[in-house]
Amino acid sequence: MNRTTLAVIAALALAACTGGEGGDRTVLVFAAASLSDAFGAIEVAYEEADPGVDVVVNVAGSSTLREQILEGAPADVFASASPAIMDELVAAGAVSGAPRVVATNRLQLAVPAGNPAAVRGLADLADDDLLVGICSAGVPCGGLAREAFALADIEPSIDTEEPDVRALLAKVAAGELDAGLVYETDVLAAGDTVEGVGSPDALGVSPGYPIAVLADASSTELAAQLGAFVRSDAGRSILAEAGFGPS
Repeated sequence: MNRTTLAVIAALALAACTGGEGGDRTVLVFAAASLSDAFGAIEVAYEEADPGVDVVVNVAGSSTLREQILEGAPADVFASASPAIMDELVAAGAVSGAPRVVATNRLQLAVPAGNPAAVRGLADLADDDLLVGICSAGVPCGGLAREAFALADIEPSIDTEEPDVRALLAKVAAGELDAGLVYETDVLAAGDTVEGVGSPDALGVSPGYPIAVLADASSTELAAQLGAFVRSDAGRSILAEAGFGPS
């Protein structure tokens, strides 16, 4: 049993004593697409430590999830890749309590394995001969990409704008694009199917990933327990293993 597993059990021991409200012990988490792997691991760890809880993770672009929540989609916890998107839900009264930032991330230029187009850096994305993708403007990774281009005074030649970062990553990994701006964690998650070009330090750090219990949670108690675990040393360890930076 590794250190993280022991920490999970310790973190959940107190929560298990109180239990949830009613008989349904399902926690539905809406999580930003870039959190796919980290929250997949959190789901497994949490359920192993407390088998009576069923954690269900729904991932998509943060802006898409925001709209689903505002339209009344059932959800208990929201983990966003953007504090601004979370603030919109707070203003709409859709969040219970104060959101807490649990991690940060960094943009990275990703290319298919072997870098067949010989992309050397961000400036190359102005080349009309390259197939280049970024996230759409309403998605956090899309906003950060545009900030990176503006800071570097680059006018990119964009061929596609994807609805979330994992959709963009999939096109880069499949060789459908010569390059795309994703997160450092996505390059790590893709293994040997993509390569990162250049240092993520030059492209900017995300403003943070806040997590919050939603006002319409089916069980505020269970949702709060899951949120507390993500913020605990055990949860932050899983986020760190996925490549996220500290908050």
